[in-house]
Amino acid sequence: MRRYLTFVWECVRLSFVGDWRYHAWMTILTVVALAGLYAYCHQFVHGLVTTGMTDQVSWGLYIANFTYLVGLAAAAAMLVIPVYVYRNMHLHDVVIFGELLAVAVIVMCLLFVTVDLGRPDRFLHLLRRFNFPMSMLTWDVIALNGYLLLNLHICGYLLYSAYCGRKPSPVFYVPFVFVAIVWAVSIHTVTAFLYVGLGGRPFWNSAIIAPRFLASAFAAGPAFIILTLQVVRRYTNHRVSDDALMTLRRIVQVAMIINLFLLGCEVFTEFYTDSTHLASARYLYFGLHGRHALVPWIWTAIAFNLVATLLLVLPASRGLRWLNVAGVLAIVAIWIEKGMGLIVPAFVPTPLGEVVEYRPTGHEIMVCLGIWAFGLLLYTIFVRISVPVLAGDVSYARRHGRAAT
Repeated sequence: MRRYLTFVWECVRLSFVGDWRYHAWMTILTVVALAGLYAYCHQFVHGLVTTGMTDQVSWGLYIANFTYLVGLAAAAAMLVIPVYVYRNMHLHDVVIFGELLAVAVIVMCLLFVTVDLGRPDRFLHLLRRFNFPMSMLTWDVIALNGYLLLNLHICGYLLYSAYCGRKPSPVFYVPFVFVAIVWAVSIHTVTAFLYVGLGGRPFWNSAIIAPRFLASAFAAGPAFIILTLQVVRRYTNHRVSDDALMTLRRIVQVAMIINLFLLGCEVFTEFYTDSTHLASARYLYFGLHGRHALVPWIWTAIAFNLVATLLLVLPASRGLRWLNVAGVLAIVAIWIEKGMGLIVPAFVPTPLGEVVEYRPTGHEIMVCLGIWAFGLLLYTIFVRISVPVLAGDVSYARRHGRAAT
């Protein structure tokens, strides 16, 4: 117990240690997170009337971010699968960063669901009337919280073993790793089923939604990890090989191609059949009855997707500079396409034929920025702690030796 408490104290101490760039970054994130908390307090007092959501469009920016982040959390599996299933040792030293990302992102997902409730105390109603296994919402609660606990255990055990200077016992983490692989796929599949199962929203009633969710997740997640590893390699002594980055590049490349193919299939099905359920898709891509708020956004996303895929296919992206450009374009494009481009059009027009557009308010945007800042703050702290611990620069033996001298 004494050793474990020492480990916790070292983690807390490390989170405050860094150069001026680290402190500036953490200060900015803290200020934005506090501003988001202030905006949420205002929403908590006055209700969801402070947001742009209405009776017609009851899901907006909060659920859009939630949907995107669930996919980002599943990205940890794209590091775990090559290492533990295919024995790809290039990613062995960086797999912890995917697991840590999953922890931070799932926390953000839970926060976005909380702020979307309006009254968080209503969550207790879900716990009292769990309605398992009939309700897809209860499946989502189990999937998200279970995935969070799995990754917390894996990351905590690996870091604590490194701090103690002993080799991790496979019995205590490898079974959880394989469960987490299946769980990573399930969290996004269950989220997709949550939308697909709503018969009153024809825009979501497609069997291709779940595979498309997974393809976009396995593109955006590894792309985000590529950018993280570049920062780690530049500003720390942690070894990140080019082979690891190129392996992640190939994963993003294949996932982007599949995502574009599935998007093309969905667009063809919607517009070629010219069914009565085409209105939502027409609103998204071309506008409807003079309302076209999302049109420039979705075409920007498609352009970014095409450029990112082209860069990944061409040999030019083997250079880190172009790889970073492709990664940023993929992350932004999938956020637009899978967030606002998926959630809002399902509500426009309404089942009664009303065309009511949704525009997020300043308070709503500030809450979202605050949650993103808090998530990045958590992930930065996790990476800041894990790098010296895994490198052996911070350990119980070193601290014990210093105390003895």
